[in-house]
Amino acid sequence: MTALATPIESPTAAAASSQPLAVRYHTVRIADVDVFYREAGEQHAPVLLLLHGFPTSSSMFRNLIPRLASSFRVIAPDYPGYGFSGMPDRATFSYTFENMTNIVEGLTEKMGLSKYSMYVMDYGAPIGYRLALRHPEKVAGLIVQNGNAYEEGLLEFWDPIKKYWQDATPANRAALNFLVSPDATKWQYQNGVSDLTLLDPTTWTLDQLGLDRPGNGDIQLDMLYDYGTNVPLYPEFQAFFREYQPPTLIVWGKNDHIFPAEGAAPYKRDLPSVETHLLDTGHFALETHGEEIASRIEKFFAQRG
Repeated sequence: MTALATPIESPTAAAASSQPLAVRYHTVRIADVDVFYREAGEQHAPVLLLLHGFPTSSSMFRNLIPRLASSFRVIAPDYPGYGFSGMPDRATFSYTFENMTNIVEGLTEKMGLSKYSMYVMDYGAPIGYRLALRHPEKVAGLIVQNGNAYEEGLLEFWDPIKKYWQDATPANRAALNFLVSPDATKWQYQNGVSDLTLLDPTTWTLDQLGLDRPGNGDIQLDMLYDYGTNVPLYPEFQAFFREYQPPTLIVWGKNDHIFPAEGAAPYKRDLPSVETHLLDTGHFALETHGEEIASRIEKFFAQRG
């Protein structure tokens, strides 16, 4: 008696079903600026907007994007002056958080995004929260990684920056030049990390290439000065949390000296159902805990349907 043959999936089909979805790289024109973004995932999938911090770009999400592409439509833009987006002259473009929010908002409109969750980190937090104030009905959830919305999170690192906010003299501005130096960029990745062999030197090298472009140092000092405009908005960000209660996952590098863990705890006041994980790492938690963060994101949103 001849046994019935078991159907065998063709190698091509099997490979296609197991391959990660491709990451695509685009540049679009928004408000006379070329805006670069990375995208992966199915068009109909829930949208996850990834908003980077200083001094990096969408490159900080390079490993997270393909990891989450089977669950989300993942979109990660570079702000003007960062990564592969255009760097308009400071005489014609104001490097402010309001303008960065305008650019991100323009991208969401151009892409027709009516609902999205946001992964906010560092500068990405006030940009994302400003966007949320404009369109609270569009925010499906938040993932917060070392992104501040409470004055408790602005500790000693911020003292010379606060001095510049209070008195914008050339001397106080010049005192912040060290923040765009190669040593400072490398320090941001290494500080608070116990196993430095987990860090890819490409990260700070690429960031420094951007910072070393003629004129970019002044752009960064403009942004550091303008960060002061976010602090008066913290109560509005907090009111948004209280009123809309977006599902929120915090994955925070607890050894971060820039945005320390003291900035993570207050979210619980306004978001009683927040899920918080303090990770044993520094500012760029994705570099050492990327798989853990990705798994927690998938589990968090799966539980909420």
